[in-house]
Amino acid sequence: MKHKNLILFTLLALVSLLIAACQPQTVEVTRVVEQEVEVTRVVESETEVQVEVTRVVEVEGEAEVITQRGAGGTLNILYWQAASTMNPYLSGGTKDIEAASVVLEPLARYDENGNLVAWLVEEIPTVDNGGVSEDLTSITWKLKEGILWSDGTPLTAEDVVFTGEYCLNEEMGCNAATNFDGVVSVEAVDDLTVMITFAEPKPFPYAAFVGAEAPIIQKAQFENCTGAAAQECTEQNFNPIGTGPYVVREFRANDVVVFDANENYRDPNKPYFSELVFKGGGDATSAARAVLETGEADYAWNLQVEPEILTQMELAGNGKVVSSFGTSVERLMVNFTNPDPALGDRRSEWTEDDPNPHPFLSDLAVRQALSLAIDRGILTQVGYGQAGQPTCNVLPAPAIYASTANDGCLIQNIEEANRILDEAGVVDTDGDGIREKDGVPLVILYQTSTNSVRQGTQALVKQMWDQIGVETELRNIDSAVFFGGDPASPDTYGKFFADIQMYTNNFSGTDPEAYMSNWQCSEIARAENQWLGNNIPRYCNPDYDALVAEMSQTAALEERAALAKQMN
Repeated sequence: MKHKNLILFTLLALVSLLIAACQPQTVEVTRVVEQEVEVTRVVESETEVQVEVTRVVEVEGEAEVITQRGAGGTLNILYWQAASTMNPYLSGGTKDIEAASVVLEPLARYDENGNLVAWLVEEIPTVDNGGVSEDLTSITWKLKEGILWSDGTPLTAEDVVFTGEYCLNEEMGCNAATNFDGVVSVEAVDDLTVMITFAEPKPFPYAAFVGAEAPIIQKAQFENCTGAAAQECTEQNFNPIGTGPYVVREFRANDVVVFDANENYRDPNKPYFSELVFKGGGDATSAARAVLETGEADYAWNLQVEPEILTQMELAGNGKVVSSFGTSVERLMVNFTNPDPALGDRRSEWTEDDPNPHPFLSDLAVRQALSLAIDRGILTQVGYGQAGQPTCNVLPAPAIYASTANDGCLIQNIEEANRILDEAGVVDTDGDGIREKDGVPLVILYQTSTNSVRQGTQALVKQMWDQIGVETELRNIDSAVFFGGDPASPDTYGKFFADIQMYTNNFSGTDPEAYMSNWQCSEIARAENQWLGNNIPRYCNPDYDALVAEMSQTAALEERAALAKQMN
């Protein structure tokens, strides 16, 4: 089937690297108790010794530490890919989604084990508890009572309804549009009850308003920011009113976000830290150094740093590297449209009437050859060490969804790559060492964000492609710009003004339906949706869309897994 023709050069499955700073000068004592006791925490500084007392009470047989809101002081976090907005509906960048997640909250979210957790609601709706209709065409969420926005006004069902309408507005180009696939209406049953109705039975109805990509925004703040006006509401997008534990005190795009504890947060003892500083800029190496060596920061994210460098930094004893494998995959995205600057407004632009095909990457033989020329084992060893695993899948986990059909890419085969190109008639006709497809030289502009590991990967891939007669120009862009959602910038990954680009993507939870929906024709990033569509490669195949539609109506896990493998 045609859907097999989509080739994303998946390179490796990645761990999420998290660094928590240690505090050697701090001693904390906690023990399980049968009655209320006091726990003493001794904190030494250069000038004095402070003693803090924390209550510990037993709750249903378990010990719970009760801390005072703000007792932890300031937490310094380095997101070297700096936040460019606090509105996750206007950006697909993880840096923006995660920064916003401490302010804006969804109805439900996933825990570290992939389980759904009720967040702003009383419980997760199911058929058994009556929250999901027997025919699977609707789901009803019941908000918890007493939840306030940070401005002190109550969260109501109308805010949820508005959020749905906000994202479903086609003039906006909502980044979370796939979370709302199949949604016909979002209605307020009463002040605290919301019903979502689907066009067809939805066996897995937990996408709309679930996860950090699709939180609830306040109607009163955003009601004049719908449709095409969404991008223009700078004050709202930079300083959203939320229900989360923090409020924005200061936002400087592509630089720093400073948060204060939300005094109206529903848990009177949280958040633990009174101030949260998300600092951007620099690179992954400097971020790691700030935590592991100098102790200037408490936590650093997305550490794409050579393994031997991280190991050496960790010896300083100021912190540790924490990692685990998930669904993150570093991949090369193929532009199926023509990015030639001479096309003007048609550059990398797809429409149904004019797909604007790429002059040589639209050829399956070329894509196969480029993939076979890459040695994923070397890339993993050099750039990631134990923090990476070679893969041929955009969907590497959970295991039930992982396909083995593409595993041929795991072994580099330069000879086979050259044979495929020769057989397809993609040959060097003028003797300059570069093959041509219908007279167009195979010269590739290959872009990614700026960090040492990615630039190392680019250099290696360039050498590998040289061996099959492909010339490669390398470009790297500041990560805050590359992953930003500014429709005026020519350098975002959504604009994709290159032939190939590289970055990591993943999905939350354990069900990949919304993630695999990203490659639908309707999700293609283009001017019409402010380049916020999730289908960055501009791949369009009715057969693939049919598989997505079938999965949305399939309940059995084994059948869903089979469909995901076909899409993969």
